[in-house]
Amino acid sequence: MLYPMFMLVILTMVIMVLTARVRVGSVQTGKVPQSYYSLMQGHDIPDFVAKTTRNFNNLFEVPTLFYAGGAVYLALDQTGQLPVINAWIFVAARVMHSIIHLSYNNVVHRLTIFAIGNLSVLVMWLGIVNAAG
Repeated sequence: MLYPMFMLVILTMVIMVLTARVRVGSVQTGKVPQSYYSLMQGHDIPDFVAKTTRNFNNLFEVPTLFYAGGAVYLALDQTGQLPVINAWIFVAARVMHSIIHLSYNNVVHRLTIFAIGNLSVLVMWLGIVNAAG
């Protein structure tokens, strides 16, 4: 369980660096005034600035349920294959979600991958509830 959780941390850090580079670049090119970033409002911003920011924020929403579930599995010393498989499915879904979101951004494709990831987290939590009996 630890490895999928670590891989999601790595994905989050990669998107964080990308987001920072996009923000700095947007200020350096004059596309976004630096003052915009103090409150993240008040100016029109380029789509890629909005997408990277939103994608980074997404990695702190449903993934919190994933991290919590993973921590519970580790605390309960539950090492079965099903939770680990579901954890890897979630991580793969988040990677694909980020790729879709930051590239061609087809909403139906993104939603489908998002749903698959969310279902895998639900299955993880159902396993926790079942194990707790």
